[in-house]
Amino acid sequence: MSKFADLKSTVADIESDVTKFYENGNKAAGTRVRNGLQAIKKLAQEIRLEVAELKTKPKGGL
Repeated sequence: MSKFADLKSTVADIESDVTKFYENGNKAAGTRVRNGLQAIKKLAQEIRLEVAELKTKPKGGL
């Protein structure tokens, strides 16, 4: 569950930069958004693999 918390935290962290980029045209904020989205992609993949692994374990393994 800690990876999911990290994912939510990362989304919250880039929220202000998304606003700065789209509303104010701040190019540096756009770079930070792209970097944040890359981190989100990585975390999402890690979560997907973890879920798949846990699904294949016997029910007593959770």
